[in-house]
Amino acid sequence: QVQLVESGGGLVQAGGSLRLSCAASERTFSTYYMGWFRQAPGKEREFVASISWTGRITSYADSVKGRFTISRDNAKNTVYLQMNSLNTDDTADYYCAASTLRPGVHLEDYAYWGQGTQVTVSS
Repeated sequence: QVQLVESGGGLVQAGGSLRLSCAASERTFSTYYMGWFRQAPGKEREFVASISWTGRITSYADSVKGRFTISRDNAKNTVYLQMNSLNTDDTADYYCAASTLRPGVHLEDYAYWGQGTQVTVSS
C-alpha cells in the first residue's frame, strides 16, 4: 500500500508561484497514475491535474490550465505540481492521490491519498 506525503504549501501573494511535492513510499511508484486534487473551505474536493506512468500524458482542470504543471520523477518516487500566476481562488488544501486504474478526474478513481498541504493565496 503506497503512502503519500505532500509538502511545499504555504502563503503566497496573488501572482506568485509555489511548487508542491508528493513523495511516495512505494518502490513501484512508476506503476501508479498520479493526481492532484484540492479542497477549498466549504467546498467539495475537486480535480486539479493527473499524470500517466511515464509522464507523457497529463490532464488539467480548466481552471488551472496554462498556469499549473504536473510532472513526476519516478527515480525519486515524487510527483510535483508547479503552480504559477496564483490567485485567491486557488486557496485550498491540496492532496495528491495514486491510482492503479487510470489517470482519472474523479475521486473514486484513486485508492490512495495523502494528508494534504495547505495553500493560501493573499490578495
